[in-house]
Amino acid sequence: MSLRTLPELPAISMRSGLGSEISPSALGKWQAEIKAAEETDNTISILGTIGADFFGDGITARRVSAALRSIGDREVVVNINSPGGDFFEGLAIYNLLREHKQKVTVKVLGMAASAASVIAMAGDRVEVPRAGFLMIHNTWVLAVGDRHDLRDFADVLEPFDSAAAEVYAARSGLDTKEIGKMMDKETWIGGQAAVDKGFADALLPADQVTKDAKAQGELGVNAAARRVEMILAKAGLPQADRKRLISELKSGTRDVADDATRDVGDPALRDMLSRIDIN
Repeated sequence: MSLRTLPELPAISMRSGLGSEISPSALGKWQAEIKAAEETDNTISILGTIGADFFGDGITARRVSAALRSIGDREVVVNINSPGGDFFEGLAIYNLLREHKQKVTVKVLGMAASAASVIAMAGDRVEVPRAGFLMIHNTWVLAVGDRHDLRDFADVLEPFDSAAAEVYAARSGLDTKEIGKMMDKETWIGGQAAVDKGFADALLPADQVTKDAKAQGELGVNAAARRVEMILAKAGLPQADRKRLISELKSGTRDVADDATRDVGDPALRDMLSRIDIN
């Protein structure tokens, strides 16, 4: 498949009050320990969340751009095991891979969900293990504002859902309306189904995938932090305080965490957080 047949996706600046987030279902199913059994110097690893998080982790367009410059005018292998993340950052990474002049082979090692599934579609060749998954859905966000803002947010997101549907349709050959229905209900596509439906070209051999217990521990901490951040956002804690609280919880500083939890709107959550033993 030629990259020239794939549509370019529009870029967007994050609007105030709107933040792209990981789907809770994807985060819950993600197995962070899955990685490639072997890598070469022309490999880009997307193993984790899309977009920078509170701790400076996560895969960004800037990081992928730097990796592509380092690889130069050669074929590229992109290994993916990601629950998704910042959809708009995913669009930028998709465009970078789409524009690469040499062949791009995408290997979904475990999961390519949400924004990561869009990135996966940029490959000339896409491989998914029999036990792996793609997940497609509408853009998943956290939004803050009054009723007018929320109506506007829906209008802002609709073109991006349509653009993603066009990418999936271009890769698979399925009708965009059918893709839209799959996105509406959040669809998980197993390895063989991904090949059968045209989202992938072949099954990834099992011996190309392994597990890293150390990665499970390190990335698991950050995945847990993401879950806590989402809970705090729904409880009404401002973003700056969420960032400060999670950073202090991770570092083990109690006083600042206590200060931040005083403003959590949900009394039950405030009480729970105030009793967390982080030492």
